[in-house]
Amino acid sequence: MGNKQNTIFGIHPILEALDSDIVIDKLFIQKDSANPKIEEIVKKIESSDVTVNQVPIEKLNRLTNGNHQGIVAITSPIPFYPLEEIVEKTLSEKEKPLFIILDQISDVRNFGAIIRTAECTGVDAIIIQKKGGAPVTGDTVKTSAGAIFKIPICKVDHIKDAIFYLKASNITTVSATEKTDTSIYKIDLNLPLAIIMGSEGKGVSKSVLNIVDHKAALPLIGEVNSLNVSVACGAFLYETIRQRSL
Repeated sequence: MGNKQNTIFGIHPILEALDSDIVIDKLFIQKDSANPKIEEIVKKIESSDVTVNQVPIEKLNRLTNGNHQGIVAITSPIPFYPLEEIVEKTLSEKEKPLFIILDQISDVRNFGAIIRTAECTGVDAIIIQKKGGAPVTGDTVKTSAGAIFKIPICKVDHIKDAIFYLKASNITTVSATEKTDTSIYKIDLNLPLAIIMGSEGKGVSKSVLNIVDHKAALPLIGEVNSLNVSVACGAFLYETIRQRSL
């Protein structure tokens, strides 16, 4: 085991983890590694949702401070769910489901805060991309105040594919962005809905903005020109609740 929470390193410990009930979220392997045992591990997880990243040895050293043998795994305290399964189940049970899509949120505390607010506001599932987003760590769990164990999280290969699938399921997609003059308060949220929140630095990607049904902004009256993403997500969710309670 690693000396940091959620980390397993070394070939044999990771092989043992794969044969147990431990959920591995991300796998980091040393660039240009030719170790057949590492290749065996990568092949073993090909059909799973585990994200594999090839990284410099310096990255592995920072993650472990130990003899990692060229491979480090980040474990997850939760399972991940197939998007189609969750959407079909939710649509069969609810007239107006509510989903959150996170487009490359990278800060684990923002991730945890969003999960906490999402659970408090009745969100049915959170959708994240396999690569590029924040992992589920101890900090995520702590910041979510345990909400992470009460709301399904779905991992997808590509955010755009998830949006196309939701739209085909008659779910309206609304993206939070500063690149619009349309206020969130002008958009009908009292319908089957998916809200898309973007990364801390870049916001929602342009390719995603091009395919959503609506782009919406929050009014900013002060001199600072942006909100923390978890705060903005909370504002969008509570406006949804307000409209649905009228």
